[in-house]
Amino acid sequence: MTTSERLLITGGHVFTPAGVVEEPVLIENGVITAIGPDALAVPGATEIDAAGGTVSPGFQDSHVHPYHAGLDMIACDLTPYVTADGYLTRIAEYAAANPDLQWITGGGWSMDSFPGGLPSAAALDAIVPDRPAFFPNRDGHGAWVNSKALEIAGIDDSTPDPFDGRIERDADGHAIGTLQEGAMGFVASHVPLPSQDDMDEALAIAQQQLFSWGITGWQDAIVGATNDTPDPLDSYLRGTASGVLKAHVVGAIWWDRNRGLEQIPEIVAKRERALAGGFRATTVKIMQDGVAENFTAGMLEPYLDACGCPGENTGKSFVDPTTLKELSIELDALGFQLHYHALGDRAVREALDAIEAARDANGDSDLRHTLAHIQIIHPDDIPRFAELGAVANMQPLWARHEAQMDTLTIPFLGTRRAGWQYPFGSLQRAGAPLASGSDWPVSTANALEIIHTSVNRAPAGATGAAALPFLGEQALSLADALIAHSLGTAFLNHDEARSGSIEVGKAGDIVILDRDIFAAPVAEIGSASVAYTIIGGEVVYSASTTEAVSA
Repeated sequence: MTTSERLLITGGHVFTPAGVVEEPVLIENGVITAIGPDALAVPGATEIDAAGGTVSPGFQDSHVHPYHAGLDMIACDLTPYVTADGYLTRIAEYAAANPDLQWITGGGWSMDSFPGGLPSAAALDAIVPDRPAFFPNRDGHGAWVNSKALEIAGIDDSTPDPFDGRIERDADGHAIGTLQEGAMGFVASHVPLPSQDDMDEALAIAQQQLFSWGITGWQDAIVGATNDTPDPLDSYLRGTASGVLKAHVVGAIWWDRNRGLEQIPEIVAKRERALAGGFRATTVKIMQDGVAENFTAGMLEPYLDACGCPGENTGKSFVDPTTLKELSIELDALGFQLHYHALGDRAVREALDAIEAARDANGDSDLRHTLAHIQIIHPDDIPRFAELGAVANMQPLWARHEAQMDTLTIPFLGTRRAGWQYPFGSLQRAGAPLASGSDWPVSTANALEIIHTSVNRAPAGATGAAALPFLGEQALSLADALIAHSLGTAFLNHDEARSGSIEVGKAGDIVILDRDIFAAPVAEIGSASVAYTIIGGEVVYSASTTEAVSA
């Protein structure tokens, strides 16, 4: 189907800004032209029967890494597995099936599968003794390596930790095989980079998987070269020129924390090159801290130790707060949206302070700066989001009881701070603009699972203790969760006039679900699935005819 054809959607419960209506929707030349009886008056339309399912604006992901996900999927993907034995079995199978590979690589393991979140080189050595192995974890903030990789990187007992990371060691000071944050670079710098063909394949396979989850647009949170991945910009430009890229994407240009303000002219040039090729790379991504599970999220007060007593570690500020203000002022003046990775309460405050400094220096240019992840927010900082117009960039799937939360996070935060986690309800009540995303491949980009957790603060299908809401007072309504995962991200991407809601004159970017999620109990939201994904009137995914890529 092309966007010049007429597409008529009938038999659905249509989620519109005015509420849910049972009306037909007509899309012509990629644009919604009628909702209601007038939609039936136009002849020659191809009809899709929604069969009583919810017809929603296409989902949009506010923070996602499709290239990293796609590259994992075409290498040794560990995301389908949940135990150490499962990971090791998959790695052994992959190594045996690829005897000519110089390195054994992949990713997607979860910290809660290992005691203390720390896998060992010895376990990898037993199955891959002769070649280096490098496996970043799901959140990308740590890596599991074998002894051969440590040897190639020159890591020994005397190797100091980098300023932005940590080599995990045993009691005798020997590296155990887990590298945190910047320490990953010691090994990653030796790993052969994916080819441009690999990058294009990764985009194609990731985009199709996102379509199967109803995603029609996103913000890519890393457009830039990292230790183990080339800059995806060239691939995005090829995908734009060829028409392979059908989703609507904004790219966040990576801020190199090992450099300073001298990189800004390069960032400006990259934005201009992207725009010349029809791709919007109008945001800059700044990694301000790490993650709570490995104690690198920036905290106002120290983490607790295993005995529940305050230690000395308050996490990381990867960019000095003074420098953060300086670069934010300059990039804001140049018209860039700022996208801060900020999990800990100190990192959140540092990012808000930087936005405030930019506003004081340059005024409000409606750039919609955003803080992603926002795991722990000090209550004093909740109202500042609305005051500064900062978009609260949520990853709601993490706001639930699971092993990583209950064993690797809460005990080291303590009761008071643990109660400040993922305060989406408080942010909304304070007037903060909300956008919702996944951080895929850190966790699934399945929008219905994410929306389920936003509403229930518990996993879909959970029983027993896992089904207990995690800070249930911070839950969102189903309508508000859907809006955050569609119009909220469109607003973030300065695209709300074109997309994000089902209205006449807006793009025909629509997802049709297999059931009416507004009629069912909220505990069943996550049981729904995507029947059709439509972009500009073109069906890009149909559950009845398309096999979704496994992920």
